Amino acid sequence: MSQDSSHRHTVVALVDAGSNPFELACLTEVLGIDRPEIGGLLYDVQLCAREPTVPMRQGFFAMTGVASLSALQHADTVIVPNRPDTATPHHPDVLHAIAQASARGTRMIGMCTGAFTLADAGVLDGRRVTVHWQWTDEFRARHPRVRVDDAVLFVDDGDVLTSAGSAAALDLALHVVRRDHGAEVGAAVARRLVFPGHRPGGQRQFIERPLPAEAESPLAAALSWAEQHATGPVSVADIAARAAMSPATLHRRFRTELGCTPIQWLTTVRVEHARRLLERTDLAVDQIAHHSGLGTAANLRNRLTEHTGLTPTAYRRAFAA
Repeated sequence: MSQDSSHRHTVVALVDAGSNPFELACLTEVLGIDRPEIGGLLYDVQLCAREPTVPMRQGFFAMTGVASLSALQHADTVIVPNRPDTATPHHPDVLHAIAQASARGTRMIGMCTGAFTLADAGVLDGRRVTVHWQWTDEFRARHPRVRVDDAVLFVDDGDVLTSAGSAAALDLALHVVRRDHGAEVGAAVARRLVFPGHRPGGQRQFIERPLPAEAESPLAAALSWAEQHATGPVSVADIAARAAMSPATLHRRFRTELGCTPIQWLTTVRVEHARRLLERTDLAVDQIAHHSGLGTAANLRNRLTEHTGLTPTAYRRAFAA
């Protein structure tokens, strides 16, 4: 259901001079596009900067007509995209505006090196974050009070979320949609983008190969089969047999091609199915655990809490259609 514009969640992206336009395109495409098939706009997305004209990376183009820093005063979520030169100090006005927004309880999101900006503003001390693996050493040296996990695609630390390299911006943006609007809406947006729907934030940043195409890898066909049958008693051995490889080889291929273990991938698929059942049906929690392949209500409760921070009852209360 579409939200009334006066109550729609406001997302404001703070743009730096020289920023990579890819992250900005990701967040506007996922969060800001009007999609009638899912009820219209999900968020009120705005761009702001300290100056009215912002040159993008390598001078490819300049953004004009963006809002001033005062837009942060009304934001429910502030997003700081990639910044090109992490060693260049920000203007005090920018850091002050971020700190003020955070003090009001605004949700903060740093994409790639945008985490440097948030840390420079003093809002990440004691928090768990991620940055692109290339910048990890510099980040840790400059901000020793921030806990950095450089092995994952993104980190959801409640009201602070951060992502790794450029493509992880899509993963984090889709995670935000699922977190705010439920699995069904998140899946619909992912399908529209033709983007993999099951890339959990805990996957490794450095993946040696992209998601395999069926024509080039037996793993792709096995994944398709496993996703269709994941709600049943599918095991890692079953997936390995489908891919015509040993379980040990399957494990290595998952690590190389997907950046996670087979059981992590399978659990994520099952949790996504359980989320849809919680949203669409009135089935009891133990029935949903059975139908989603998670087995017991206790296992469903634990896995759902790990992925969403919510119990089944709280999730259904928030997202039931």
